[in-house]
Amino acid sequence: MSRAMQCQSCLPWGSWMQLRRSLPGSSRTRSVYLCAASVPGTAGSTFLRKILHASSISLPRGSVRYQGGSHERPIQPRSSGHGLSQLRNVASSDAIKKHQKSLSAWFSHQPNEERQFGPSFSLDAVHVDPVIRESSLEEILKPSPDLTIQNQLQQPCSQVISLQNLFDVDACGRQVKNVVLYGTVGTGKSTLIKKMVVDWCHGLLPRFELVIPFSCEDLSHSHAPISLRRLITKKYQHLRDVMPMLGTSNLKVLFILNGLERLNLDFRLAGTELCCDPNEPVPPSAIVVNLLRKYLLPEASIIVTTRPSAVRRIPGKYVGRYAEICGFSDTNLQKMYFQMRLSQPGCSGENSVGSSSGEQENLVEMLSRNLERHNQIAAACFLPSYCWLVCTTLHFLYFTRTVPPSQTLTGIYTSFLRLNFSGEVLDSTDPANISMMKYVAKMVGKLAYEGVMSRKTCFSEDDLQQCFEVEMKTESELNLLEVFRSDVFRFFLTPCVQPGKEHTFVFTIPAMQEYLAALYVVLGEKKTLAQRVGKELSEVIGKVSEDVAVVMSIISKVLPLRFLPVLFNLLKIFPRYFSRLSSKDRDAIAHTMAEELFKEEDYYNDDVLDQINSSILGMEGPMHHPDEARDDEVFELFPIFMGGILSRRNRAILEQLGCSIKNLAAFEIAKAMKKTVIRNSRKGLPPSELMDYLFFLHEFQNERFTAEAIRSLQTVNLSSVRMTPLKCSVLASVMGTTCHEVEELNLTSCNLDTSSLRILFPVLLRCKALHLQLNSLGSDACKEIRDLLLHDKCVVSKLRLANNPVGEQGAQYLAEALAGNHSLTHLSLLHTTLGDRGAEVIAQHLAENQHLQELNLGYNSLTDTAALHVVEVAKKHATLDKVHLYFNDISEDGKQALHSLRMDRDGVRALVFLTAGTDVSDYWSHILNVVQRNLPFWDRERVRQHLALILQDLESSRRQTANPWRKAKFLRVESEVKKMLGKLQHGTL
Repeated sequence: MSRAMQCQSCLPWGSWMQLRRSLPGSSRTRSVYLCAASVPGTAGSTFLRKILHASSISLPRGSVRYQGGSHERPIQPRSSGHGLSQLRNVASSDAIKKHQKSLSAWFSHQPNEERQFGPSFSLDAVHVDPVIRESSLEEILKPSPDLTIQNQLQQPCSQVISLQNLFDVDACGRQVKNVVLYGTVGTGKSTLIKKMVVDWCHGLLPRFELVIPFSCEDLSHSHAPISLRRLITKKYQHLRDVMPMLGTSNLKVLFILNGLERLNLDFRLAGTELCCDPNEPVPPSAIVVNLLRKYLLPEASIIVTTRPSAVRRIPGKYVGRYAEICGFSDTNLQKMYFQMRLSQPGCSGENSVGSSSGEQENLVEMLSRNLERHNQIAAACFLPSYCWLVCTTLHFLYFTRTVPPSQTLTGIYTSFLRLNFSGEVLDSTDPANISMMKYVAKMVGKLAYEGVMSRKTCFSEDDLQQCFEVEMKTESELNLLEVFRSDVFRFFLTPCVQPGKEHTFVFTIPAMQEYLAALYVVLGEKKTLAQRVGKELSEVIGKVSEDVAVVMSIISKVLPLRFLPVLFNLLKIFPRYFSRLSSKDRDAIAHTMAEELFKEEDYYNDDVLDQINSSILGMEGPMHHPDEARDDEVFELFPIFMGGILSRRNRAILEQLGCSIKNLAAFEIAKAMKKTVIRNSRKGLPPSELMDYLFFLHEFQNERFTAEAIRSLQTVNLSSVRMTPLKCSVLASVMGTTCHEVEELNLTSCNLDTSSLRILFPVLLRCKALHLQLNSLGSDACKEIRDLLLHDKCVVSKLRLANNPVGEQGAQYLAEALAGNHSLTHLSLLHTTLGDRGAEVIAQHLAENQHLQELNLGYNSLTDTAALHVVEVAKKHATLDKVHLYFNDISEDGKQALHSLRMDRDGVRALVFLTAGTDVSDYWSHILNVVQRNLPFWDRERVRQHLALILQDLESSRRQTANPWRKAKFLRVESEVKKMLGKLQHGTL
């Protein structure tokens, strides 16, 4: 073996390069039989062209080829050698093409969390390279500057380097062979490596002829000696034909070592012996060390990805370039990512139409405006992982048409943490091997919980020290905290962008604080010192007492010491007693959940889904002044996340992250929570709070619990809640756990449309009273309502469709429904633009109905003919006894004809005006209440004209009566009408 090759690992990088250039054969002609395919479809032809030229290229007679640092005999230019070379070339070319195909399929594979976006979201379709900044070891080792948003988002542009240029010569002109690419959790290291491999497979990285990626996590699980060649063929079997040429030619090989922090490397000669033979079996960590030393395959290029805390594990002399992944430090990259992701055809679902495309564009526009405001979301999206979370949440909020059990908001956050922390250990050098997520749940979860309890979102440096450092007592704990600070801290906490609070920290995404607080509580980390000591003591005593009791029971059979086993059995009482105390802890968790879920001070906030939407897209309208006092922070997601974390699917995912929640604990918490939650839900919650409660039940994913809770809800009032497709799906899913009839469902002014009615169809069937006023439901929606009323399981008896643009076509559908329905008794079509033709259509089908008792056709521009026709049909109807016709275009003659109707003679009463001959109508207050409730949605000028006519009619009727009691009643009603007219004219009504 050459002495120069033996000592190369001891020399600085530059000295080793000079030594390498001085070796014999370093300037020889490159071998041509190891070229690899770089572009699919053209690789074979390129390779064959080189093969055809091989006979005209001869190696210098004195050239020496090195394999593992040992001399080989000079190669003689014989034709038989060329024939063997050609056969090897063909085999290696095919092998590399198979390798490219296999890698492309493997690295293009998206995790389950990605598939909710549809198949169009491949790595090729949606990818924005993060900013990569060239760094140095001195910069890594020096103390970090103040962590402000300016430092985070404004990196020096002169140091930016592209992925393709990582292996360019350095500032001193030396060729870079080893690159360390580092970044904190969530900056996109793994995704960038996946994209790099896929690019090479597609011919977009021609610098390298062969790329061999290794997962350091995979390598860390094996300690058995293995050779480099065997390791490669074990992971990539199709490269078997290439291995004989590895290290014997100028093959441009790139090794990718992803996640170096998982390996414990020892670069001391006493710790890891030198090895230059790719056939020699050594531990995998020794292979990595010798590759980085450039002692094994010195011509190979290596790119290492790692977290900042592990960068120093590789001595600086073995690193040609340090590069830091800075994420999306440029907001334009964030906008580009959102534009590409949210504009994909598959984003809005399989049945997306033009309206969905418009909604996607609107989302992108609102998100861009929020980023331009330098909102807190811009600081969050500095990490590409959070860009993914934002897009996933928006997809969940806007494009969810059904909600299978896997699609919950808690599930999104849990899966998000699995994508970033699955299998991650905080410090692989620590013997305890503490799960990173478990450490976060304990440390950051405590900070999050204390913030929720004190209703605080901004944390000072003192808050962080009090939370993280107060219990640090050992060297190991301090080391773990240091690793957490350098690798994970920025993932969860970021500088606040609010003026005057630049040196405080907030959670990267507001909902993440509530999630971690919920996880902290559910895991049982919220314990007093006595509880912690008691738990540890009970475990020790429990184990010791069992062992000692067995030993003493054996001794007692020989010696007369029968009282000793009894004594040691008494020790078992303590663990049993403590288990009872631990059940009290679960009662406390259930109490906390119920108490936070029904906080009265949060009753009139927006529902939590609208709050999340506002936190992402921002609030449209004027910005608050920085000095203006802010409202109290709202933490309504906290109890919802607690319930969601207890679901079986989320507990299974958290188990993979090292956060174990036992089935028994979940069962006992649910059992303890049942009475409290159901009792509070019966109090009559405001609409937005009721929507939160339904969303909690959906997130909880406990069908038996949900069914019992829903049976107690006889009235569901969600009026004025913006019922998006997601909320409709949640309502349908939760209500679908039972089949009981609902007395009343109020969906007034809920932004419903035809698709909403389709989603809610099974729920609407079971509702006796159904309020659908003020929802812009047109003729298409009336078609759905027709199908609903004609369904054989429909129990709807009261249907209110007031203030919807039903129109003539909609009236046709409703008339068909009336003809075949057997449950409807009250139908309100007040202010539904029916016109005469719509009323005529309803009158034609009315005779076929046998159950309707009340029909409201007020404010529909009906004239005398249509009104009288409806009344004539109503006279012959078996059950219809009341028809509302007020605020229609009925003349004096028509009014007189309708006034002449008598209940005892005609069997129907028409409500037209506030008078009934020379008396006040019994329904005058009802008519005025209808006007007052609907005035914000009616034409005010037309209402004013009608009220003026009503006032004239009241005054005329008062003059015609001589009864003083009737005159008094007329005066009272006149005063109410005058008061309403006055408020209407002054704009105060």
